[in-house]
Amino acid sequence: MRSMAIRRWLIRLPLMLLVMGMLVATALPLMAAANEPTAETPPINGPAVYVIPIKQTIESGLQSFLERAFQEAEEAEAEQIILVINTYGGRVDSADNIGQLIQNSPIPTVAYVQSNAISAGAYIALNADQIVMQPNSSIGDAAVVDGTGELIDNPKITSMWVSKMKAAAELNDRDPAIAIKMVDPNVELTIAELNNKTLGKGELLTLTSQEALAVGYAEHIAGSVEETIDWLGLGQRTVINVDLTFAENLATWLTSPLIRTLLLIIGIAGVAIELVVPGFGAPGIIGIAGFGLYFFAHFIAGFAGLESVVLFVVGIGLLIIELFIPSFGILGFLGIGSLVAGVVTAAYDTENAFYSLLIAFGVAAVLVVIFAIIFKKRGIWNRFILSDSLTKEAGYIPATSREDLLDQEGVTLTPLRPSGTVQIGEERIDVVTSGQFIAQNRPVRVIKVEGTRVIVREIV
Repeated sequence: MRSMAIRRWLIRLPLMLLVMGMLVATALPLMAAANEPTAETPPINGPAVYVIPIKQTIESGLQSFLERAFQEAEEAEAEQIILVINTYGGRVDSADNIGQLIQNSPIPTVAYVQSNAISAGAYIALNADQIVMQPNSSIGDAAVVDGTGELIDNPKITSMWVSKMKAAAELNDRDPAIAIKMVDPNVELTIAELNNKTLGKGELLTLTSQEALAVGYAEHIAGSVEETIDWLGLGQRTVINVDLTFAENLATWLTSPLIRTLLLIIGIAGVAIELVVPGFGAPGIIGIAGFGLYFFAHFIAGFAGLESVVLFVVGIGLLIIELFIPSFGILGFLGIGSLVAGVVTAAYDTENAFYSLLIAFGVAAVLVVIFAIIFKKRGIWNRFILSDSLTKEAGYIPATSREDLLDQEGVTLTPLRPSGTVQIGEERIDVVTSGQFIAQNRPVRVIKVEGTRVIVREIV
C-alpha cells in the first residue's frame, strides 16, 4: 500500500515541479522590474527633483518602496526630494522607519501635503526639512488608534509616540507643544498665533493649511507640486516622478493582513487536502500557488530572503516524508517547525505573521475536515486499512456453515484431543470439544456450530 502511495506521488511530482517552475519564471521578471530604476530616471547623474508619492496607508510595503526611491535619488545625486503626502495614517512602526529614512537622507526633503497628512502621515511630514501644504489641506490628529479606529488607552504607547512626534517637530524648530496635542488628547493647549485658540481635554489638534502656516508647521502654501518646485527655485530642474512598479503594487496588496492570511489559508488547506485526500491534483497546485504568491509578495516588499523559502520547502518535504515513513512524530514536528519558521521570517512583523498563521491553520483545518468527510473513501488512511471483504458478491466462495448438524449424534472415529473426527450419519466431520478428552468409538452430540466449527460433547 505504501509503495503504491509513493508511486502516485512520484507521478504527480513533475506536475508540481512544473507549477513551481512557472511561478518562478513569472516572478523573476517582476522581481527584476521591482529593483530596476523607473523609466523616467535620467541615464546620467545631475541636478534633478525627485517626486515621490505617499498616497496610501502607511505600512511595510510603502516603506520598502520609499527605500528604493530614496536610493535611486541618492544614486542620481538628486538636488531635492518632494514627498507628495495624502494619507490618513497607518502603522506606527512603519512611520517611524520612514521618518528615520528621511532624517538620514543626504538629500533635502520637502513634504507637500496634498489634502491630508493625518496620524502617521503627520509624523512623516514633520521629519521633512520643509512642509508645503495645498490650500484647504490638513495635518495632525496623530493619536495612536487600533484597527477599529478607537484610541489606544495605553500610557506607555502614548508616551512613546508623543516623544517621537515631539522630536520630529524639534528637528526644524517647530513648537513641540503643538505636536504633543496632535497625539495626546489629555493635555490642554492655547495657541497664541491662532487668536489664543484653546483646546481642552478630549480634543486632538488638526491644523488647516492656513493655521499650519501661522504656527510654523508649514513654510508655504502651494496649489501644486509644480508651484512648490518653483517656490524652491528649482523650476529649471529635471523632474523625476517615482511611482510604484506593478510588482510593488501587487506586493503591497498581497502583503496586507487580510490577503496575507487568505493566501496562507489557501496554501495550507490546498497542500493538506492533497496530502490527506490525494488523487485530485488541483488542491495541491492551488496550495503551492498560494504559498508562491505569499513568498513572492514578501520578497518584492524586501522582507523575505532565500532562507525563508528554503525553510518552508524543507518543512513541506518533512511533512510529506512523515506520511510514508513514520518517525513517531519527529519528522512531523520538525516539518511544522520549519514551515512556521519560513512563513514567519518572511514577514515584516513576525508577531502579526504568527497570528495570521494561527488563523490560517484553524480555518484550513476546518476546510480539510470538511473535504475529508465528503471524500472519506479517498482518504490517505484507507491506504493502511484492509477494506476488501471476501464476499460472494466480490467473487469469493464462502465456506458452508454446518448449522444443520446442531443436536445430531455420532461416534468418534479418532480420539478428540480436543479436535478429531466423528461419524455423523454417512459423513465424516472434523469437530472439537470444549476442552475435554473423548476416546475413540464414544457417542457424542453436536452442542454448538460456529460457521464451519463444530463443537461436540460426549453422551454419558
